[in-house]
Amino acid sequence: MHRRELLLAGAAALLAAPRFARAQALEKPKLTLAVGGRNLLYYLPLTIAEQRGYFKAEGLDVSIVDFAGGARALQALVGGSADVVSGAFEHTVNMQAKGQRLRAFVLQGRAPQIVLGVNPRTMAGYKTVADLKGRKIGVTAPGSSTHVMVNFILAKAGLKPGDVSIIGVGAAQGAAAAMRAGQIDALSNLDPVITLLQRSGDLKIVSDTRIVAEAERVFGGPMPAGCLYAPQGFIDKHPATVQALTNALVRADRWIQGAGPSEIITNVPEGYLLGDRAVYIDAFLAARGALSPDGSFPEKGADTALRALASIDAEIGKAQIDLAAVWTNDFVKRANAKYPKG
Repeated sequence: MHRRELLLAGAAALLAAPRFARAQALEKPKLTLAVGGRNLLYYLPLTIAEQRGYFKAEGLDVSIVDFAGGARALQALVGGSADVVSGAFEHTVNMQAKGQRLRAFVLQGRAPQIVLGVNPRTMAGYKTVADLKGRKIGVTAPGSSTHVMVNFILAKAGLKPGDVSIIGVGAAQGAAAAMRAGQIDALSNLDPVITLLQRSGDLKIVSDTRIVAEAERVFGGPMPAGCLYAPQGFIDKHPATVQALTNALVRADRWIQGAGPSEIITNVPEGYLLGDRAVYIDAFLAARGALSPDGSFPEKGADTALRALASIDAEIGKAQIDLAAVWTNDFVKRANAKYPKG
């Protein structure tokens, strides 16, 4: 090998060394992440982090496994087939009441983005939430955040969970088809499904938590939504890995805030668009304000989540819950210091 080639080879090795060292520093560079409905705008930061290579840039090899709803993703974590969940914040509160220590460490949504709407054909005479008594309501999956919101809104109207029939319809075309076929009388779901049904006249909105102010009115305070969470034991054992995941999501959160609709479209898999790019763009514009700008959790978010859960589950209301243990901004603060501009 000539001297010039030796020098070039040496330089290449030096350039590669930091990346190699960084990857080696991660306790678990290859991991499994569970999510319920990854095509949803609710999880757009996760999609952007994957599609734009932010996970790989942090030395991570993340296998994302999709489920019909957040409750199923949580089951995968509890069952040991997933390391981390991209899901609804309130699961961390709910599971602590059941003796499982989970902690959220980076936020994707600062409002739930869930919309409850009625079927204008089967409920043409709808006037108030009380009219839902005895009706069939579609949710992404029983036990998921879409189901929790239904129960919460029913409770505020004086109805009990058993006063309605809950049906899991997923978070894609199947949900829209169930509504259009009249198989359900109401739907609690997210974008792009909601915008798709709105545009075709197949949904009359009852409550819209894509609007941050409406979400705070419904829940009585800031209600954190999509986030990454993991067992406390995993976080304690793999802090560098958790930091790398947080870095990737914070970069995604920040990139989304400055991206235009056309940029979003080119960074989202075609299959997520439900066959209509215009619908997805409208959905993005409707949900954008509810997405987190920097991954930080609001200080009172856990209090709001506990109140919401306690209103529908007396056992949670009685439980002794350490709210400081269900979330942390420590990783987010370091990520924002590293990537102040995304």
